[in-house]
Amino acid sequence: MKCDWTKENMVLYIYDELADDAKFEVENHIRSCIGCREELENLTALKHDMSAMPVTEVSPNLLAASRMQLQESLEQAEQNRSAFGMFIFDFAGWMNQIKLAPALTVALLMIGFAGGTITTWKIASNNHTIVDPGPAPTKDVDVASFESILTDPTSNNVTIKYDTLHPQTLVGSADDPRIQQLLLLATHSNRDSDVRLDSIDLLKDHAGDNDVRDALVSALRYDKNPGVRLKALDGLKGYVRNDVHVRDAVLEALLHDDNAGVRAEAIGLLDSVKADSSIREALEMLAKRDPNQFIRSQSQRYLASTPHLD
Repeated sequence: MKCDWTKENMVLYIYDELADDAKFEVENHIRSCIGCREELENLTALKHDMSAMPVTEVSPNLLAASRMQLQESLEQAEQNRSAFGMFIFDFAGWMNQIKLAPALTVALLMIGFAGGTITTWKIASNNHTIVDPGPAPTKDVDVASFESILTDPTSNNVTIKYDTLHPQTLVGSADDPRIQQLLLLATHSNRDSDVRLDSIDLLKDHAGDNDVRDALVSALRYDKNPGVRLKALDGLKGYVRNDVHVRDAVLEALLHDDNAGVRAEAIGLLDSVKADSSIREALEMLAKRDPNQFIRSQSQRYLASTPHLD
């Protein structure tokens, strides 16, 4: 038993995830190895400290975005693996499970058979696109990805195509709670920036809703598409004065966004709150040394119009 192998499996050991024979080998090794025993003690102490920390509840939007990103990553990884490589890997893992846990193997085979039967039946009975099937998915996990978002200018109806086990379509007004639920999920779609752009464009008129406003702030801070960030700014412009979280996000965009258009739009929104001390400090810094001539001149103009502030 070598130290490298023991250290690689030490985390699994302290969380009781090792097979019995591997656990025995780790315990046998640390009895005679002072270095590995000390590392095990440190990891155990870290685990204890981490377990004492409060657990923060994950927001539904972040959970949905993480699930979609994981799904897309898994799909991409699956495409990059050869059929031969899959066979060798899965077969080896299956054989290892047979050796270590025969009862578990039988249970997994039964579950797999039942799941395959149910999936086949669903595919056979749902091999078509459903238009307005009723309520939107009630759980974030039901939505795998988004295909498109279209608006009918004559009726103002929004058509959203999204995937679960098979492509689905929901049609309704942008004021429909089912539509808004899907639009909020679509703001986190990593597959298509046009979907995010369309969803933000539709949601920006409903920024009075806290969930919508949070989605706009998140898009302003983290979306890689400058067009999406500009749409988010447009939706947030009425809330800069009264919502400190919106104000902070707009100021952050002004200071750190890598797109000149987004920064120019952000400084225009801050004109109404230029008396705020944090805004004024930022404007003073930008007026002196910002590389963008427009930002420098605008900062100087705003400062000149409020000369008596402390």
